[in-house]
Amino acid sequence: MKLSSLRKLLVSTVVATTMVAGMSVAAQAAEWRGWNIHKDGYPNTIAMDKFAELLAEKTGGKITLKMFHSGVLGNQPDAIEQVRIGGLAIGNFNLGPIGPMAAEANVVSLPFIFKDMGHMHRALDGAAGDQISAGMAKIGLIALAWYDSGARSFYNSKKPIMKPEDVKGMKVRVMNNDLYSGMISALGGNPSPMAFSEVYQSLKTGVVDGAENNWPSYESTGHFEVAGYYSLSQHLIIPECVCVNADTYNALSADDQKLVKEAARESAVLQRELWEKRAIASREKVMAGGVKFNDIPDKSAFMEAMKPVHEKYLEANPALKPLVALIQNTK
Repeated sequence: MKLSSLRKLLVSTVVATTMVAGMSVAAQAAEWRGWNIHKDGYPNTIAMDKFAELLAEKTGGKITLKMFHSGVLGNQPDAIEQVRIGGLAIGNFNLGPIGPMAAEANVVSLPFIFKDMGHMHRALDGAAGDQISAGMAKIGLIALAWYDSGARSFYNSKKPIMKPEDVKGMKVRVMNNDLYSGMISALGGNPSPMAFSEVYQSLKTGVVDGAENNWPSYESTGHFEVAGYYSLSQHLIIPECVCVNADTYNALSADDQKLVKEAARESAVLQRELWEKRAIASREKVMAGGVKFNDIPDKSAFMEAMKPVHEKYLEANPALKPLVALIQNTK
């Protein structure tokens, strides 16, 4: 073989080898798609973008995440289903609508199960959170980290709520979860499950008298404009998850699983910091807008009214009594 022919052969071999190697790397690389309902500038949106940045950085570009914000890929129930079946890899979800599908996740929707935000963090960042994630894995979701979603309180267009009797007869919007409907019924109110997007107009036209949510949601949606009484009941502290499709996560190596979880949990630290600042700013904004605010110094009557809700849940899910006790006993 001539020298020139030998050189051509060697060059061809190197090029072919490089192409094969390149295709191998490309085959191993994964671009995930992620869903988030919140708009630009919201704490969760900023944190999910940070998660995407950290994911690419920690995995050396092996795993990248393209986030789709503002619910552009569909509403939350649809997105939850898409992550479950693998149509999407990642979602930032409230645990409220996941609860009816995974009993362990519904534990966090028990009224007053958490004493305050700090208690929720300590419980879910520990063994209780691991148990909830394991329960969610049965329906195709794995919780990588927990985001804040604030403490939910009552607001309405009629009057201050100081005691359970003040809710009697009120039509109150709730998320679609039997626990929330049971909570309002236990207070003598009329629960009205409906999509979040419908609440403003329903409050404005009197289809419902009130709703319940955190400060940022109350402010950012303009609900304070049509429901000017905000009563600090803090009856629910429902976290949000950064959830990944179980099959997608389980297909990763142990090292990559660790990196993915690290990225998510680091983003949660940022989200919680931003959430606290946003909650303060939102409260100040609605108060300046003339909202009639009242604290409820003694919530014992509300807690007492919720006992039947807890009892009914535990009767239907006796195996979860240890998980409820674990959360309640977390220091």
